[in-house]
Amino acid sequence: MIGAGHNGLVAACYLARAGLSVLVLERRPVVGGAAVTEELMPGVRVSSASYSLSLLRPDVHRDLDLARHGLVITPKDPQMFVPLPDDRHFFVWRDEARTQEELARIHRPDADAYPRWGRFWEEAVALLRPFAESSSPPPPLEVEQDLARRGRSEVWRLAVAGSAAECVEEFFESDEVRGCFATQGIIGTQASPREPGTAWVMGYHALGGELNGATGTWGWVRGGMGALTAALVSAAYEAGVEIRTDVPVDSVLVENGKTVGVTTSGGAVELAGAVLSNADPKRTFLGLVPEFALEPEFRRDVEEWRVDGAVAKVNLALAELPEFRALPGGLGPQHRATTEIAPSIDYLEAASAEAAAGRFSSRPFMEVFVQSASDPTLAPPGRHVVSAFTQYAPASGWSPDDALRSVLATLKRYAPNVPDAVLASQVLGPPELEERFGLTGGDIFHGAMLPEQSFGARFAYRTPVPGLYLCGSGASPGGGVMGAAGRNAAATVLADLGRL
Repeated sequence: MIGAGHNGLVAACYLARAGLSVLVLERRPVVGGAAVTEELMPGVRVSSASYSLSLLRPDVHRDLDLARHGLVITPKDPQMFVPLPDDRHFFVWRDEARTQEELARIHRPDADAYPRWGRFWEEAVALLRPFAESSSPPPPLEVEQDLARRGRSEVWRLAVAGSAAECVEEFFESDEVRGCFATQGIIGTQASPREPGTAWVMGYHALGGELNGATGTWGWVRGGMGALTAALVSAAYEAGVEIRTDVPVDSVLVENGKTVGVTTSGGAVELAGAVLSNADPKRTFLGLVPEFALEPEFRRDVEEWRVDGAVAKVNLALAELPEFRALPGGLGPQHRATTEIAPSIDYLEAASAEAAAGRFSSRPFMEVFVQSASDPTLAPPGRHVVSAFTQYAPASGWSPDDALRSVLATLKRYAPNVPDAVLASQVLGPPELEERFGLTGGDIFHGAMLPEQSFGARFAYRTPVPGLYLCGSGASPGGGVMGAAGRNAAATVLADLGRL
């Protein structure tokens, strides 16, 4: 196994539980890929990259008995706290009626539309979720045709093919509510909310939630996202998996047209009957697989695979809680929710346009979360850890200092005390995400989660090189801490070995 990200660990667990001998090689000194909890300053820990959990498949959670191995998930409620530039605010709660009361203070027709929004996504998820479970999904065109045959073309248009803006504008009228919900269509994607296909980014993020009690419901992991990794590692060790850290894989060994193992940067050779790569497609096929082993046409497909480094993750250690102008006071629901800074679709459009011009957005979209408010184990009394998932970061032409200045200036408009409370900071933009976590181009999904790179258009688990399999987020169904790619890749290997 190349890489000990969450999908690699999931695959390793399934393979070992089936009786295979499994060796996982991880280039970093720690395992977990982007699902890690790391120290930001002495005594203060942070989910440095991935930060919230919804997409993890229930069967993976059940099969690997992750609760017994220490995984504790707390459903996020409220789901969102939305402060506005004029100091109004609203919450999005798990409870529909409670959310309607919030939206009514912003725009009564949007409150009336909210139940219809919920019913639409319940139907869309029921139709689209099976593709996230499938080990061989059809190409996008066949998905569209299937929905049309069932009289559900609107689901394809609004939840897949259209733009995030088009989707929310179908239901809501006010800028404030539209901006809040449209954000889920641009997560991790270098695209404006009006770009076709961003509806699927939104749809994909709605596919989870079962472990948290409802479609699309996100949760916090006690101990940070590294606690999920710890549970997977515990399950892996119990199954007999061997994990080695600080062992970068240098190349995949191919002899007589078949994968026979890997070589490491230290010069060691590890022979194997099958090799699974948790690395992204570009790193796997263009960096590890010998050029002679791949047809030129396949290599061109990999070279053209769209990677979208759009995110800068800004982590802050604070001497005090953020004090929001829209809702001042001590620890409250505004600190336990994700704070959504996106007051309109035009605001998101402007942030995207700045990145397209090569500048870090001066007024970025941000999902801000006070991790220590929901999980006091992450910081000592009187200290807090705050993270901001921000967009847009252009491919080049800016520095981490640019991002930090922009984020703090934006936060100051909503929580004026934050800049002066900063004790330590960390900025992980696309270059840092690539260097630290091996994400080519800083793409958190191993490839843009747009329709043309989804469903059967995503990479298959079996690669053109017999014996080599892809088990990471570049394979179907895609990115996020889901575990489906690892689970399905393992099942594919077991089927090829006659072990199913």
